[in-house]
Amino acid sequence: MGRLAQTEGLTEIQREILTTVRNFVDKEILPVATELEHKDEYPTEIVEGLKELGIFGLMIPEEYGGLGESLLTYALCVEEIARGWMSVSGIINTHFIVAYMLKQHGTREQKDHFLPKMAAGEIRGAFSMSEPGLGSDVSAITSKGVRAADGSGDFLLNGQKMWLTNGGSSTLVAVLCRTDEGHPEGTAPHKSMTTFLVEKEPGFGQVRPGLTIPGKIDKMGYKGVDTTELIMDDLRIPADRVLGGATGRGFYQMMDGVEVGRVNVAARGCGVAQRAFELGIDYAQQRHTFGKPISGHQAIQFKLAEMATKVEAAHALMVGAARKKDSGQRNDLEAGMAKYLASEYCKEVVEDSFRIHGGYGFSKEYEIERLYREAPMLLIGEGTAEIQKMIVGRRLLEEYRSQG
Repeated sequence: MGRLAQTEGLTEIQREILTTVRNFVDKEILPVATELEHKDEYPTEIVEGLKELGIFGLMIPEEYGGLGESLLTYALCVEEIARGWMSVSGIINTHFIVAYMLKQHGTREQKDHFLPKMAAGEIRGAFSMSEPGLGSDVSAITSKGVRAADGSGDFLLNGQKMWLTNGGSSTLVAVLCRTDEGHPEGTAPHKSMTTFLVEKEPGFGQVRPGLTIPGKIDKMGYKGVDTTELIMDDLRIPADRVLGGATGRGFYQMMDGVEVGRVNVAARGCGVAQRAFELGIDYAQQRHTFGKPISGHQAIQFKLAEMATKVEAAHALMVGAARKKDSGQRNDLEAGMAKYLASEYCKEVVEDSFRIHGGYGFSKEYEIERLYREAPMLLIGEGTAEIQKMIVGRRLLEEYRSQG
């Protein structure tokens, strides 16, 4: 292991966990990642291995069978996993966000029911905010939940959701819908949203009455993991599957989950950038031109220096954002900065490594070709760069409000 992206101040337990994960990545993920990605094949054996390592319960409290680790530990594990294959880190991330939302906002019954099975990987989580026509504008959600007319207290959900990671393989989906009940006309949209905990069977087609998961969306990259739509047609959900037990809190619950998810996406960007740097510096020492390795040419050395600096800077910002959240402080500023910088630098480091590979980088035989198609997803996942800059800009204005 090189000296880049090292993290100071880790405990012995944290170092042991990271060493175990890195060894798993080197032995079980990297040798098969490109082949599985080209086939768009779900990495079942890899996921089973991560279950055995306890990764699905990494941040779930010990009282529920998890490891009770920090966001920093989780983010550093994600960085290692993404270094092997970013799609695997995506499978973990959506599960982690739902577990985090349950831990922070769930009722005691909801925590007792779901978290032990999520820690064991028996229940796989996914979350759903986006819809076909709204993009980053969460307030424009049209999917709706209304009370059933039969007096049961159940809700009937209707609408179409989009871009579910783990849409087919998950068995629990946190779904954000509008619920106007108890919110008079004119109430701000974000105050009339509710998160529903929707249990389902894994697979595609009708996975429970009123709920359909169409087939996988065919993507440029980020393959292997299943990305789907979700269609609700009078989907009946009991009142005790409203996250937290009360309507109208869904927007805030989802934003809390997305905030830690942004740290995760930053960690993924760091991991992919690290791998691209490793591939680039290795290839530069093997490829010869004009009588010497291309690493001996000043132009390549400059490029490697820039790549390494970006890897180091993104890692440092990601670690700072995770530690801020772990300290109990608000970290939307730091998470936004980390997600923005890590995803942009990831794209640039991958492209520089691609350039170092020359024509071979365009060949599917070389790993950098896969990374080149994967990096763009990080530019839009958990909010585009423009959204991150809006968040950061607003927070800076709060912090530096003019006294004039």
